Amino acid sequence: MPRLFGTDGVRGLANHDITVELALSLAQAAAVVLGKGQIADGRRASGRRPIAVVARDPRVSGEFISAAVAAGLASSGVDVLDADVLPTPAAAFLIADIGADFGVMISASHNPAPDNGIKFFAQGGTKLPDIVEDRIEGALAETKLAPTGVQVGRIRRFADAEDRYVLHLMSTLGTRLEGLHVVLDCAHGAAAGVSPEVFTLAGARVTVIGADPDGTNINDGVGSTHLDQLAAAVLAHSADLGIAHDGDADRCLAVDANGRVVDGDQIMAVLAISMKDRGVLVKDTLVATVMSNLGLKIAMAEHGISMLETKVGDRYVLEALNERGLNLGGEQSGHVIMSDFATTGDGILTGLHLMSEMARTGKTLAQLASVMTVFPQIMVNVKGVDRSGLDSSTVIADAVKAAGDLLGDSGRVLLRPSGTEPLVRVMVEAAEQGTADRIAHELAEIVRAELTH
Repeated sequence: MPRLFGTDGVRGLANHDITVELALSLAQAAAVVLGKGQIADGRRASGRRPIAVVARDPRVSGEFISAAVAAGLASSGVDVLDADVLPTPAAAFLIADIGADFGVMISASHNPAPDNGIKFFAQGGTKLPDIVEDRIEGALAETKLAPTGVQVGRIRRFADAEDRYVLHLMSTLGTRLEGLHVVLDCAHGAAAGVSPEVFTLAGARVTVIGADPDGTNINDGVGSTHLDQLAAAVLAHSADLGIAHDGDADRCLAVDANGRVVDGDQIMAVLAISMKDRGVLVKDTLVATVMSNLGLKIAMAEHGISMLETKVGDRYVLEALNERGLNLGGEQSGHVIMSDFATTGDGILTGLHLMSEMARTGKTLAQLASVMTVFPQIMVNVKGVDRSGLDSSTVIADAVKAAGDLLGDSGRVLLRPSGTEPLVRVMVEAAEQGTADRIAHELAEIVRAELTH
């Protein structure tokens, strides 16, 4: 039986994969595992009930899923603070801010509106390691907590949740944003209420698109996975830049004044160099994944910054940050983690600090982003193959080595089996797009021939 938890919680089609019954059961199981110090009647050994923060993005299914989660928690003796619609990083912050025992975020991030997901955070607002998720999954088959009387949990509205988060974001800001005009694309998602308020409070002139969520339009042609509208709006309004979030606002991608995309790698380059110059980049080290552009690694080396590479996924970036005590990392997709201020990727926080660097230096976003040369990159997905044979094929290994030797220091090759689909991803970077395309497709054909049975 496949593992219930994926790389970012439990996710699937709402009311088909993510049902009321599953949401209720997961909440009850989480109460057993995460409600530390529980005793038989649902109280903590300390004498108070556990407390959990519950939040969601604005997709319509989040309404019944969050109700089921709250019911499952309260029926297990957990007090629930319902924060309603908020970004994922806001939920993580609030868990730590009020000293809650754990929290639940209901969101499918950048996925389309019919999907949804359930993600748990531990005390302190940190993501759960695999072993704890496995314990929750195992607890689904165990006896649930069933307190009665005064030991049943209460469900209350978290009235000042958004205000607490806004104040936190503002407290992290160095240089204010007066004189800068930004277009914000909120993806019709969880950022729609908070992001425009924060950037306005920080002094920026703000134009907003994608900020009319109706429960069904989240990520629909807008947000960090659809940047065309943002680029057009930046040009139409003669803005200094555009910032795009995804549905739950843990990502930030940008567009410069000329309408050119500035991706997560470039944003990390800008922030890392700024932090090093100001003496706040811990161990002068940036954490990124193996999928980050070669140009990022070269730029970091040129500025005396080490780059630690992890497997793909922001959870692995977080693990490396925590294990080594570092404070900046992220992914090309725009998940940027500034661990001095957040326990997870925060798209609003990232955008604020990117603009603050523009204000501090007086440079345009294009000028800042020019510290990194983006190498042409192509990804080819080889579908319908036996990915388990990738590491054992000497033919593939020889082909990859030959391609690497051909590219030398001006490119690289990465083959990676998908963690969720029967396919292998072939990524090639080179100084010229034509070279990258040719090598990638040649390798894809070799992979297909070797791994198709």
